[in-house]
Amino acid sequence: MGKGKRVAFYLRVSTGSQTVENQRRELAAAAEQRGWTVVELYSDNGVSGAKGRDQRPAFDRLCKDAVAGKFDIIAAWSVDRLGRSVLHLAQFVEDIRASGVGLFMLKQGIDSETPTGRAMLGMCSVFAELEREIIRERIHSGLVRARAKGKRLGRKRVGAGVEERIRNLHAAGMGKLKIARELEIGTSVVQRVLREAAAG
Repeated sequence: MGKGKRVAFYLRVSTGSQTVENQRRELAAAAEQRGWTVVELYSDNGVSGAKGRDQRPAFDRLCKDAVAGKFDIIAAWSVDRLGRSVLHLAQFVEDIRASGVGLFMLKQGIDSETPTGRAMLGMCSVFAELEREIIRERIHSGLVRARAKGKRLGRKRVGAGVEERIRNLHAAGMGKLKIARELEIGTSVVQRVLREAAAG
């Protein structure tokens, strides 16, 4: 990454007793070496990396400002400062790449301007897909086990009285969405009851 680039630091510690100062100092030294200008500092203190964007206010602001083009590079002390989940990290890398913003991770020596750095960041997507597959497989296995034990899956069925009201309201000309709102139930329930009535 060339000289004169605008860099934003993202700093995070997971407990209130820790400080982000060491991260800031090391990143400042790296930025000075490379001739970057530090334009913004985002810091989440006492927040776990496992939390989503909505629970990490500085991280959320960083992502929005990246899209707005407020800087050229995001620098973090380490990959785990950005997130603990491969899925979250891969999504972040994709979003930042789409914004045309570079990424620099000091501890791992990952720099998105180098071929090696791009390859390393590309691996995030590969591992994220693997993680998605593992999660899907676990969910599928859990459902199979539950069915084998005779557990009934899906939403609890509504009572016969509610089903009758659905049929009556529909016969009176009321639409499915309005019926769902009127009876405070999901539209899928209304659709199922009317489908069964039509078939029966």
